[in-house]
Amino acid sequence: MADFPSKVTTETSSPNSRSSQPGGSSLRALAAGLATPLHSSFIRSIRAVLMMAEIILGLIQCSLIASTPYTLLAAFGWVMFVAVTLWILTTILFLLILFGAQQKLTFVPWPMTGCGAATVLYLSAFLANAASVQPWRFTYFYNHMPAAAFFGAVVTIAYGASAFFSYLDWKGDGGNAANTTVPT
Repeated sequence: MADFPSKVTTETSSPNSRSSQPGGSSLRALAAGLATPLHSSFIRSIRAVLMMAEIILGLIQCSLIASTPYTLLAAFGWVMFVAVTLWILTTILFLLILFGAQQKLTFVPWPMTGCGAATVLYLSAFLANAASVQPWRFTYFYNHMPAAAFFGAVVTIAYGASAFFSYLDWKGDGGNAANTTVPT
């Protein structure tokens, strides 16, 4: 026991890890924690393909409606609100899942994020858009409005398929804590 104090070191870091800049090693550790790899398995999933279709087709519908005088009809204002809001939310959700937020934010029910509320909102926006197409009112923008209604129908189908696959993901194994416990 006499040689115990000579074998103990009280240094908290090695001399090689010290940086000449104050806080240099802590900045490197912070940057290493922020740099997360992309989930390539998510990109190849059907849910990611549907989300990319929702983003691209929703952007096309937004641009078609925005290129018309949509402020003259209240229905087109609703269509723009739904299209822009769901486009932003879908883009944020896609990026969160792509960068692995489901491992860091475990309190969010990720399978339920593609719920049917977006499908219902887009269905109402599509119906309002399709019912408001009037060939005699805006002759110059007439082709934009039916095209926006078409893309609204396609995006509604994409959101419906996404909600269906989210439901299947939620209903499958792992949806109930009692199913995931291992008996001892």
